[in-house]
Amino acid sequence: MRFGIIILSVVNLLLGIMLIIQSNNEVQEVMSVEENMMKGKLAITFDDGPNPLYTGRLLEGLKSRNVKATFFVVGKKAEENPELIQRMQEDGHIIGNHTYSHIQLTQGNKSQFVEDIRKTNEIIKQITGDDVAFIRPPYGIWDKKYEKELNMFPVLWTVDPKDWCSQNADAVTRAVVNKVEENDIILLHDDYDTSVTAALAIIDILQKQGYQFVTVDEILFD
Repeated sequence: MRFGIIILSVVNLLLGIMLIIQSNNEVQEVMSVEENMMKGKLAITFDDGPNPLYTGRLLEGLKSRNVKATFFVVGKKAEENPELIQRMQEDGHIIGNHTYSHIQLTQGNKSQFVEDIRKTNEIIKQITGDDVAFIRPPYGIWDKKYEKELNMFPVLWTVDPKDWCSQNADAVTRAVVNKVEENDIILLHDDYDTSVTAALAIIDILQKQGYQFVTVDEILFD
């Protein structure tokens, strides 16, 4: 009888050890899956808006996906569509400057370029009440001396699918998802219907792959 009790105790002990080992293996597998799923951060950015036809749909899509983006707005369009700028602010997006008239910096228009930037800053601040910290110079042409003069930080990009010259949302989507890597800054435009469609598809695909979308400050300064 006593021998049987000892055998039963040993069996129970072994079963307990096996359960602990199995549980630990399952926890490690879950942690491994979670680690594999988390691929890092990306910033998705939009130039040339706000567009009264397309930006609203984009904002709705971003909100439903819990994604924060960065918008580099044209001052003239912001002036004409203040309600869209307000929605961007309310939804937690960063609002940056893309000059008043999408002017490209050249040797001969420096004073106009600076005036365009200052004018757009004033328009955005009148709508949001906030100072503007970030600028994306049209065509990426910039002079570092303006960073101190204007107290602004330039933001360029690392992934450009050239959506502005494509009417094919699927092609734009593939151009991004096939190239993107952790900490990339994606350049898109909210001035085209196909670009908005592509942007939401890109987000859906990359979120499933484990990427987290953040505003540009988290990419540049974290």
